[in-house]
Amino acid sequence: MRPISLPDVPYGATAVRPNWSDLPKSVREAITARLGSPVVAARSAGGGFTRAFAAVLTTADGPGFFVKAAPLEDPTSQWYAREGWITSLLPPGVAAPRPLWSIAEAGYFTLCLEAVDGHVPALPWSPAELDASLSAWSAAAQSLATPSAELLASGIPPLPEILRAEMSWWSEIAGGREPMPHTARATVAPGHLAELARLERAAPDLVAGPGLMHGDLRIDNIMIDGTGAARLCDWTWPCLGAPWFDTVTLLVTAFASGLDADAYLQEWNAPPGGVDGALAALAGYWLVRAGGGPSSASPHSRQHQRFSGEQALSWLAARRGWAA
Repeated sequence: MRPISLPDVPYGATAVRPNWSDLPKSVREAITARLGSPVVAARSAGGGFTRAFAAVLTTADGPGFFVKAAPLEDPTSQWYAREGWITSLLPPGVAAPRPLWSIAEAGYFTLCLEAVDGHVPALPWSPAELDASLSAWSAAAQSLATPSAELLASGIPPLPEILRAEMSWWSEIAGGREPMPHTARATVAPGHLAELARLERAAPDLVAGPGLMHGDLRIDNIMIDGTGAARLCDWTWPCLGAPWFDTVTLLVTAFASGLDADAYLQEWNAPPGGVDGALAALAGYWLVRAGGGPSSASPHSRQHQRFSGEQALSWLAARRGWAA
């Protein structure tokens, strides 16, 4: 087993969010009225990288509800609305919390989802929780291989377009249009820039596909429930493409955990060149973002990006035999 690498802050504790008591009284009253019972406890969601309200609210009647809320002028409110719409259309084979209701009142958009009694997987991954997560994603990918007309009508972008428009940073650096980010200067990137750019440019043609992907399948978007099963959360950025790309994204943290990420990937029929291209594109995107200065979303978002970029690049280097 390789050495284990861990982020500075656990993924279950990256969020900085308002508490229930921090919400305007009118918003709390609107949410309480919709819940139909007074809120007696609120447990803030520790994972994620937005500053919007997200918490499990327990009512006097007993049940818990996962409630997200953001001011209407905040773009996060649009993300929550999109998440509610997408998750309402997911087929039964997708293990995801379902929306119960949403309201736009008191200047806030509020989304209420089923609460998952569970936890974000810890790093290093335990094999059991990684197996559960990959099993849930495999079942979801099969169910989403042919998306419904309603899902397609939601304006789902193709993954190749996303890679070309937003994840072609090595090509920009190689072309002299962007500087090498300071986050990548001590890695293998400077010595393999031309190859990284080539792999990245080839990736879009290798990740195309008709299936609906999660689009942001990382460890803090997974909850392990009391039975050990995984639930896939935060369906805000789905796209159309090859499902193994999401698997690669998730397995970056498995590589960091010292596990054999390539062995886990074998059953996904991922072309080797496509995996290398995906890792190149992901590493470039994350490392450039990590070099962008403090983030307004979370004080830990740059840490996440740098850690993820370094691990994706290390996995790629191991696959290609690049010396450190």
